[in-house]
Amino acid sequence: MWQKLILNHAPNKNKLRILDIGNGPGFLAITLALAGHEVTAVDATEEMLNQAQNNAIQYQVKVNFVLSDVHHLPFKDNSFDLIILRNVTWNLSNPTLAYQEWFRVLNTKGKLLNFDANWYLFLFNKNLYSQYMQDRQNTMEYGIEDHYRQTDTLEMERIAKLLPLSKEIRPEWDRNILQSIGYKNICIENDISKVVWDEIEQINYHSTPMFLIVAEKE
Repeated sequence: MWQKLILNHAPNKNKLRILDIGNGPGFLAITLALAGHEVTAVDATEEMLNQAQNNAIQYQVKVNFVLSDVHHLPFKDNSFDLIILRNVTWNLSNPTLAYQEWFRVLNTKGKLLNFDANWYLFLFNKNLYSQYMQDRQNTMEYGIEDHYRQTDTLEMERIAKLLPLSKEIRPEWDRNILQSIGYKNICIENDISKVVWDEIEQINYHSTPMFLIVAEKE
């Protein structure tokens, strides 16, 4: 499903040069490598890169994993046809700088696909906080695992309050920044949750639907 969704928005090439930003355990990178594309993936932590590399070996695909700060990439200009990322931009210290850097390494006619959500906007909005607490109540009523209880909630909220995007209304914030940088043909889907999440995830994150931003470098 993820493979189909991404490639439906990707440039029309038989073999894409793809960059996965903040690859984590390598899910998107491996998914696209399995489709026969040339994939490079970057993450800021060696632990994640090692885990992703082990997963790539398990699935018998080649991915070029690179340790890098996503704000300052070790690649030449115009290196990639497609840049993908999921749940990354919200926790960056300087998302504007990151968008500029991704624009630099994106090839002409290349596309950026950003999957994200307003993960901690509820900390700054009473109405959203009520909806967030209703999500927690719904997990109990449905008898399913509350994903927020798997983390140190207080520490995550402390960190989120320090991040610039936690209080921004997205993806409109992203649209404005992308336009100012020079991205063109910006398309936004405000809620793709039913496409990319299972029923348990939809209950957990009902108040923070996942959006998709597609932007092109002309």
